[in-house]
Amino acid sequence: MRITRFVPSRSVALVAVLLVVALIATVWLGMQPQAPIAEGASTPAEFNPAPTAAPDATAGPPWRYGRADARFTVVEYADLECPFCRAYFAVLKQWIDAHPEVNWQWHHLPLTTHEPAATANARLVECVGEAGGAAAFWQAVEWVYTHTRGDGQGLPEGLGYPGITPAAQQCLDSDRPDTLIRAQSASAAQEGVKVTPTLRLQDRQSGKTLLLHGPVEGDALLSAIDLLAAGGTAETASKEMPAESLGDMSR
Repeated sequence: MRITRFVPSRSVALVAVLLVVALIATVWLGMQPQAPIAEGASTPAEFNPAPTAAPDATAGPPWRYGRADARFTVVEYADLECPFCRAYFAVLKQWIDAHPEVNWQWHHLPLTTHEPAATANARLVECVGEAGGAAAFWQAVEWVYTHTRGDGQGLPEGLGYPGITPAAQQCLDSDRPDTLIRAQSASAAQEGVKVTPTLRLQDRQSGKTLLLHGPVEGDALLSAIDLLAAGGTAETASKEMPAESLGDMSR
């Protein structure tokens, strides 16, 4: 018995070929990396990219530490020969690290009782910052507080800042840091700030500010920020804490 073989027509064969090509193209496209989703475009519910950390504040002076996009700023009026400022430095830095909604701005206020060492130290950290940027500035502040004898006694005789660069030395040989330090001191005087450390909280969103006196502990600082966020602007006097109590500020 003779079996008749099925021979597809040309049209059927062409359709089959096209289907195979389409299947291959679909598989290939599915293997390609997806184009980035435009900002503001709607995304599926399961799409949850990790947040990108904001860069540290680097512009200066005035020098800032912390996130550049932080809503709140703690402006610290400080003297590099002030024992309370020295004790407060490490704990405030640790607190800022733990509260990314707040950054920290340095404001020079060398006290006359600590001169000439206070201004000499301020000149040093400003010139190190001018030459090396924000990270170098904050490292220089920490170095000064670590090595100064405090209360106007200054750095030990013959001790110089390690690795001083030609650019920093050129700054020290000029009057640029003196102009800046005098301007910041005059600004503090106009604002009625006479002691160190003094803090001025600023709310970038509302433009309101709040003045706090003394090294303010963590819970009190958070309460002041809550008050500022709620619209409070009254000057708040905070009891100064002794230097040995500042270790409790990690809250």
